[in-house]
Order: sequence, then structure tokens, then C-alpha cells
Amino acid sequence: MPPLDFTTADKIIVDRSKPHRNSDVSRAVRRTRDRLAQQPGSINFDRELLKLHARTMISGATAVPLLVLIGSMGGIVLGMSSIIALWAMITVACYAWLALVAKRADATEAADLDVERTKRSFLVGHFISGLGWTFLAALECNQCQIDQFAVVKAVLLLLAIAATALIAASLRGALIATFTLPVVAFIFLGADLSRPVEIVMTGLLVLSLPFFTYISRQMNWSSLMMLSFRTEKDGLIADLETAKAMSEEARRRAEEANLAKSRFLASMSHELRTPLNAILGFSEVMGNEVLGPMTNPSYREYASDIHASGQHLLQLINEILDLSRIEAGRYQLNEEPVALAEVAEDCVHLMALKARGKDIRIIEEYEKGMPRLFADERATRQIALNLLSNAVKFTSVGGEIRLRVGWTAGGGQYLSIRDNGPGIPEDEIPVVLSAFGQGAIAIKSAEQGTGLGLPIVQGLVAMHGGAFDIRSKMREGTEVIVSFPAWRVRSDAGPGAAKRAAG
Repeated sequence: MPPLDFTTADKIIVDRSKPHRNSDVSRAVRRTRDRLAQQPGSINFDRELLKLHARTMISGATAVPLLVLIGSMGGIVLGMSSIIALWAMITVACYAWLALVAKRADATEAADLDVERTKRSFLVGHFISGLGWTFLAALECNQCQIDQFAVVKAVLLLLAIAATALIAASLRGALIATFTLPVVAFIFLGADLSRPVEIVMTGLLVLSLPFFTYISRQMNWSSLMMLSFRTEKDGLIADLETAKAMSEEARRRAEEANLAKSRFLASMSHELRTPLNAILGFSEVMGNEVLGPMTNPSYREYASDIHASGQHLLQLINEILDLSRIEAGRYQLNEEPVALAEVAEDCVHLMALKARGKDIRIIEEYEKGMPRLFADERATRQIALNLLSNAVKFTSVGGEIRLRVGWTAGGGQYLSIRDNGPGIPEDEIPVVLSAFGQGAIAIKSAEQGTGLGLPIVQGLVAMHGGAFDIRSKMREGTEVIVSFPAWRVRSDAGPGAAKRAAG
């Protein structure tokens, strides 16, 4: 099982008593609602489409007039200089009017844009631009040097329809408004339906209008999707910025709370220990009857209870301070050569009396010839003592605890403590690894602890660069493994150390 990592979260992120601190949340909700309103068919979305159409018309304002210029030059070559020049001027003027409408719409802020009025202005402008093509469709050229003048007109109209379908795709109905009248004029005024070629071109022209209308609608749908995706992207960016701001606020408040906690513990440690030392000293004096015997045996019992309670309170204060220093990164390691097996053996001697009281057998297995570690002896002793104390605490009467010290596969050293107690449910392992967390077995036990032993062990192991692993099965027992990295093993381990590590 890989090492488990449990991180406690600061649950006081949003102060509900101070509404101004929740302004980021309210702004995020408001922006989300605005983004949901930016959907196809809404007023805001139609405004964006009209702005997009205006920019497209401005950027493509020279495309169709250039086609008109080419057509007029061809007409001049064919000998119709005056009439074709008049057509070119009328058509370019119509498109200039459409460009002015587009510039006016582009210059207007999106929030101030009147959707219906602007749409009508665009459709009227497209209809006016179609009047020039209507003039071309109705033209005749008896003096032209080619017989198929109607075919030439149909080709120009087809090119203009295709170009308009591409440019005006953002506005639905623009193509129909522009070329319905020119196509009708070509059918009734510009084509000789007795000629097969002109019948074919008329049919192509008639079919091109619905075909390019369909193409324009597909492009219009693509524009809708593009705006939708862009709006969604902007909304996501806004949400990320909001989340970042809230995270920074939460981090700042957590740092402030942690600093306040550290200051409180630093000041209270002295304030609590001073009277506590007096309580412990006087209760010990009374319990040992240093100043004379106590005739009432209940008083001696009370003095013993006071002393035991004081010791328990002192241990709790020390554990809270240790955990606070570890979490704040202020726990300083005093590294020196430490024999892990000797530390474990000393801890077994300290717990021997308590283990004998529950008839618990402690089996010690130490690999011989292990070199020392560069570690903090006090921290290492605290790790071993906390784990062994937990094992004795939760092992049933007549049980067994197996303590092993040996080599890890990577060349480091490990300490393993295994008991045959009731075990820990898998879903409670994160609970027991949290500060003040206790599992169901610990809550029911008559010998409850503070719930700080395992978090302290985790912190001290992490400061040494080691790994902490807990494995447990219900009704089978629990094994806790603490491993120290290979770089903490002294280099003068001897030639047999590497061989033993590999084995």
C-alpha cells in the first residue's frame, strides 16, 4: 500500500458574518447568469452577430466593387462604354451606402445597438446594393461583339452571389434581399428563353440563389458557434480569475489564522506551563508525604490523581506545540548519528511495564551491524515511542507486538511495528491520520489519547525525507512502517551494508 497523505483543510474560508468578503462569489454568480444569457436568439447575442456582420462588411467592402470594376472594363472592351460606366457608378454607390451603414453599426457600442433597427438598416442596404445588379440584369447590348451577352451577365451575377454569400453570412436574409430582384429581372428582361444556352444559365442562376442561401446559413451557424465558444471561453476565464482571487483570499486568511494560532500557542505555552509545574510539584510532594504523613488515605489518592492529570495535560500541551511547530515549519532538526535499533530498544524498555500490565508480548527483531543514521535523536525517539504506545494501547490483553528494524530495498533503514489488535477500517485511516482524529475503536476504548500521535509522526518523518505507511485489516491487526532514505545512512556503513540492503 503506498504512503497515505492526508491534508486538513481550513473550513473557515467564507465568513458569512461579513457579506463584503463574499463579493467575489456574488460577482461570479452574476457573470455566470450573464454568460447563460449570451445564447443564440438572445438580444446580447444578436448584437454580437450584427457587430460581426458590420466588421465583415467593412473588411470585404472592396471585393464586390472590384468585381464591378472588372465587369465594367469588359463592357467597355465590348463597346458599351456609356451604359456600362453608368451601371458601375450606380452599383459602387449602392455598396458605398452599405459600407456606411456597416461603419455606423461598428462604431456603436454593443450595449447601445438597437437590434431590430440595425437589422432593418442592413437589409435595406443590401436591397439597395441589389438594385445595381438589377440594372445589369436588365441591360441589353445590341452593339456588343459577342452573341451571348446574357451568359456574361449570368456569370457576373453568379460571382456576385457567391461573393455576397461569403461576406454577408453573419446576417440571415442578406443574400435573398440582395439578389431576389436581380434574378427576377434577368429571367423576364435579360434572357432570351428561346435559346438553350440562356435557358441553362437562367436555370443555374435560379438554382444558385437557394444553394448559396443554404451555404450562407451554414456559415451563419458557424458564426453562431464561434460566438458561443468565444463567450464560453470568456466566461471560463472570468471564472478562473474569480477562483484565483478567492483562492488568494483564502490563502491569505489561512496564513493570518496560522500566524494567530502560532502566537497564541507561543504565549499560552508559558502561561499554562508555569502553573502546571507548580501543580505537578506540589502534588508530587503531597503524594510522597515529604512534609509529613497524611492520616487520610483519600488525600494521598487525590494527590496521585492530580499528579497523573497534570502529567496528561503537560503531555497534551507538548504534543500540540510540537504539531504546531511542524505545521509552521519551525521545528528544527538537530541531526546527529543515531542508532535506530538502539532508539527502538530504549522505547521498548519504556513501554515494558505497561505492556506487562496487559500481558502483551513484544518481539524485537533487529538486523545486526546496521550503521547509524543522520537524524534528530529526539524526533526519532518520539516517532518510535508514539507508534509503540499506540500499538500497546490498542492491542488486546494477551496480544503480541512485533517490532523490526532493518534495511529497505533502496538502501535506507526502516522501523516496523505490527500488532494483532482489532485493526482500523480502511475508510477511517484518513481520520486517524488527521490532527485530533480518532477512529471508532479509539473512541470506544477506555484509554483514549489526544489524536495527535500519528500526525506528529507523519510530520517528523516528512522532515527527515522519509516515508510513512500504515496497513491495517479488521480483526487481523495493524502495521505501521517508517522508512528513512538511503542518503541519511552514514557512508561508513562498511562493505557488507550494500549486500545486506540488496538482499
